Amino acid sequence: MKSGLTILFLLIGFGIHAQDFDRYEKKEFYVDGKLLRYRILYPEQFDRSKSYPLIIFLHGAGQWGSDNEKQLLHAGDFFLVDSVRKKFQAIVILPQCPRGQSWSYFQFKWDSAERRILLFFPYQEQPSINESLVKKLSDSLVQARLVDSHQIYLGGLSMGAFGVFDMITRYPGYFAAAFPICGGGNTQMASRIAGKTALWIFHGSADPLVNVNLSRNYYQALKNLGGDVKYTEYPGVRHNSWDNAFAEPQLIPWLFSHRIQ
Repeated sequence: MKSGLTILFLLIGFGIHAQDFDRYEKKEFYVDGKLLRYRILYPEQFDRSKSYPLIIFLHGAGQWGSDNEKQLLHAGDFFLVDSVRKKFQAIVILPQCPRGQSWSYFQFKWDSAERRILLFFPYQEQPSINESLVKKLSDSLVQARLVDSHQIYLGGLSMGAFGVFDMITRYPGYFAAAFPICGGGNTQMASRIAGKTALWIFHGSADPLVNVNLSRNYYQALKNLGGDVKYTEYPGVRHNSWDNAFAEPQLIPWLFSHRIQ
């Protein structure tokens, strides 16, 4: 019998298409016996004597596993586009979450009356193993002086967007800006990031899997706190709102307009 978590992942899973992502190098990061598989894209004409901005992108449930490939499905093409890659020199990391795990803690139940999933985001003091590994990997690149600690950015979709909301809460002031797509988070923790990390939240109004009110509510909570936050909602768009978000011409310029002082 499948666990509830597995059922949720099957509901929001997607297959990978054939694509050439050779420019993303396959890497493995080990800490205290724990393993994080990830792909890394270096800037064109990469110079190891320089420090670059870092973009970390967390995939959704459909791309979990151990092949170190599926996580490139939705975001891999985006960071290879010439208008992004040539104008905005950055190191890009796409880690992969192991099967049966998630980036952050969340709970859900099926509302049979409304015929939809209800999601909850209880805060726990310790980060998940995968969150901790992502943060330590980022720290290691800063320590190696490959990454500018003033320009670390975080994005994610669906389950990955849950991770975005949780990570910026856990590490306020670490990420200059973040962009969660069709996700949700614990609005009671929003005060931790107001004034510390800029957010651009995306969601489709007709999302049948992750209710749009989760993004609306987080946006409103941050607005009430005076946070630096934008919200874009796509009318009639379902769970694949990342297609619209990646088509936003100002997304990367907006990210790079923010830096930790």
